[in-house]
Amino acid sequence: MTSNPRNRPVRRSETPRGPRQFEGLQQIRDALPPTLETRTVSPAPRPAGDSVPDELLALVTHHCRHINSYLARAQSLGIQHRACMSEWRRLTLYALTDALAHNHLVVGTIAAYLQRQDLDRDLLRRYLQSPDPDRYITRHAVEHLDGLTNATPEERAEPTWTHVGRCIARASG
Repeated sequence: MTSNPRNRPVRRSETPRGPRQFEGLQQIRDALPPTLETRTVSPAPRPAGDSVPDELLALVTHHCRHINSYLARAQSLGIQHRACMSEWRRLTLYALTDALAHNHLVVGTIAAYLQRQDLDRDLLRRYLQSPDPDRYITRHAVEHLDGLTNATPEERAEPTWTHVGRCIARASG
């Protein structure tokens, strides 16, 4: 016999939500150390309308695909290596730190783009939810942006992330 849904006890999600989780995330963001190679990008606005440039959409798609792949790998390792803690911890941390690196790179690249577009520093700080937005804008993020926007790299040999950015931009156009 099925009971009426209104008579069943309400199930509560075990996933933490609400202000406590948001406060915790903000504490983590505030504790991020500044990067050693912090860069502030000089404004060089490109003509842009109200639409998002194709290069930025392709950038987010490219990195989210990789981030999701690494996170799925980390999650599946619990099943594959349940009996071997040493393998699980090694492979899980590799996958999670690879996802983190992609996340930092995409955030830094978008932040560098917004700096180039001369976005107000306080607004960028608010969007990044960080008192120091420059912590995300590394040399690699600037190189990646140069590749996306087809800018000339500062170095004679094209850096890796400039090349990857050019490939993403070519695929989006």
